[in-house]
Amino acid sequence: MLENLTTRLSSVIKNLRGQAKLSENNIQDALREVRMALLEADVALPVVKDFIQNVKQRAIGAEVLSSLTPGQAFIGIVHSELTSLMGNETSELNLATTPPAIILMAGLQGSGKTTSSGKLALILKQAKKKVLLASCDIYRPAAIEQLKTLAAQLDIDWFPSDASQKPLDIALAAQDWARRHYHDVLIVDTAGRLGIDEAMMAEISALHTALKPIETLFVVDAMQGQDAINTARAFNDTLPLTGIILTKLDGDSRGGAALSVRHVTGKPVKFVGTGEKMNGLERFYPDRMASRILDMGDVLTLIEDAQRNVDQAEAARLADKMRSGKGFDLNDFKAQIQQMRKMGGISALMEKLPGTAGMNLPAGADDKAVNRVEGIINSMTPLERKKPEIIKASRKRRIATGAGVSVQEVNRLLTQFEQAQKMMKMMSKGGLAKMMRSMKGMLPGM
Repeated sequence: MLENLTTRLSSVIKNLRGQAKLSENNIQDALREVRMALLEADVALPVVKDFIQNVKQRAIGAEVLSSLTPGQAFIGIVHSELTSLMGNETSELNLATTPPAIILMAGLQGSGKTTSSGKLALILKQAKKKVLLASCDIYRPAAIEQLKTLAAQLDIDWFPSDASQKPLDIALAAQDWARRHYHDVLIVDTAGRLGIDEAMMAEISALHTALKPIETLFVVDAMQGQDAINTARAFNDTLPLTGIILTKLDGDSRGGAALSVRHVTGKPVKFVGTGEKMNGLERFYPDRMASRILDMGDVLTLIEDAQRNVDQAEAARLADKMRSGKGFDLNDFKAQIQQMRKMGGISALMEKLPGTAGMNLPAGADDKAVNRVEGIINSMTPLERKKPEIIKASRKRRIATGAGVSVQEVNRLLTQFEQAQKMMKMMSKGGLAKMMRSMKGMLPGM
């Protein structure tokens, strides 16, 4: 997500950080690079102009030029203006109304409305809300069935409908059902089209008038670039939008929509979609996103991901084993991989760590390699996982065949595991200094 933009801006900031003093000339040079980075990221031109002008006014003033650390002061201004561009405030869902609180989902076909409806329902369920899902999309094949499947998967109530009904009739019946069955929230998934048309806008406008939703969320695909901005503007002109959900930020998005859509519509981004899994919807924090764009990391979100997705009891059990240096086997190694996957995998973790822009993962440390490691462990017998030392040549060949990898990869895993065990044993005996001495000469510069 936003990888190219982050790399470009990080380079600009690294150059400024080394400046003993900033002048109008080197600030202008930096702003020129920032402008190019934003335009390459497909940020809307009016947004770029306003952003550069705001940064320039603050940077050329005494705020930077009189600072003891002008490079850091400039970075602070860029961070502040990025945060302001994306909304400054963290916007919560407004559910303060007589139940059921109705959330109307709007957007083009393929933007991720249906999946986002399910993800949002899961977030509300975790907040102890009784949720009902309903689909008014009678045009897209299997749209109703998709929402029904998601509702069953998430154990959330679903209101039955079919393509022979009228969208308005479905919506009103779902509202009545939700009211009579004491649901806290009704999420209504509406139909999209491949492009904006009058019939589509008239239909969703009629639904809005009849339902009077407390929240009208516009779902937009971040990979659409400038088209996303035009679509957002059209929907904002037709509907009184209350917020935006940006989907597919984990894809090959250049990031322009994330930076532009708030400025163009004046409506806050409330959630961002960061994966296909149903827990892949995050609350949007403009200040945290600004930090990620500037390669400062997002440790707060990382911690929240861990608290939400990681089995705390299992994590504590593994931590105890690692501290003691005893009994840590390949079953525990596999459990660690599974915990990491729940948080989005290595790439998602790296994205939230500071200073990782443009950094290539070491060979064998990407998500595919981690999946192969898990496959190797799965090919072992329970005894082999518990006692890896019994794995000799014939067992290695069998494991490699079962996992679809080479014997060399099995050897590599066993060697890495053996080294990890040795490190844990040294640390458990208070031998951190000894461990560092043993590593001296193994790493560059040591």
